[in-house]
Amino acid sequence: MDIGVCLPIGVPGASGGQLIEFARRADALGFSSLTVTDRVVYDSYDSLVALSAAAAVTTRIKLVTAILLPAYRPSVVELAKQLASLDRLSEGRLVIGVSAGMREDDYAATGTDFSTRGHRLDTMLQELREVWAGKGPTPGVGPRPVNGDIPLWGGGHSPAGLRRAARHAIGWISPGGPPQRFADQVAGFRALWDEEGRSGSPRMGANCYVALGPGGAEHAREHMLSYYAYMGQLAEHLAKGAVTEADTLRALVEGYAAAGCDELFLLPVTADPGHLDLLADAVLR
Repeated sequence: MDIGVCLPIGVPGASGGQLIEFARRADALGFSSLTVTDRVVYDSYDSLVALSAAAAVTTRIKLVTAILLPAYRPSVVELAKQLASLDRLSEGRLVIGVSAGMREDDYAATGTDFSTRGHRLDTMLQELREVWAGKGPTPGVGPRPVNGDIPLWGGGHSPAGLRRAARHAIGWISPGGPPQRFADQVAGFRALWDEEGRSGSPRMGANCYVALGPGGAEHAREHMLSYYAYMGQLAEHLAKGAVTEADTLRALVEGYAAAGCDELFLLPVTADPGHLDLLADAVLR
């Protein structure tokens, strides 16, 4: 199973220098992917701008949006150009994970309709590929992706989100949880995959919040109660689910691998690049 790590663009106060060093170190340590989250109404960096900066200081690591929310962006042509540009800058290392999202304020902030976001996302996925193929509503928009297309990964755990991933994507990314539940999610998604007439096997991913080292539990609680404040009491539950011990993380990695996970994405709650060494010591060495 591959192990990726999230660029901490959603940690308030993270400096540009920290994020650049974080990307460099993740590349050097051997993590499979560098991921980003996506949010408008929060003290966070723009996900595509941050990945572009990471592309400039890395050479090997995949760049993954896990998860990007395309439907709050007003222009599909502009988004297609941004994504294709990032793919070219990274020499084809981009993978786009997408979902409709749960936060109405992000849509209000960009003047897009929250209630129709699922339908808009379905339409956008088709239109993105048309633009990349030079067949969009405005032919001639470039650049073209390195390989002509960019792999799409589905997110979201609603029935519509799962069906969208089975229909359009290379697989599905779980928001997280215990490995035992993930095994059931894998079985359910593979059934949807077969129903959609897809060949081969879907690529299955999952997210996991991590906070190793001194004060890890406190750091996790502080960050996650802030980031997930819109979820009310559920934020407390999510904060308690963060992994704060190396032995626990190793066991979790083994559990996810056994449950059918192809790539586990670790989400740090600190922008300190040194945290990557703790993660690598626990699961890569």
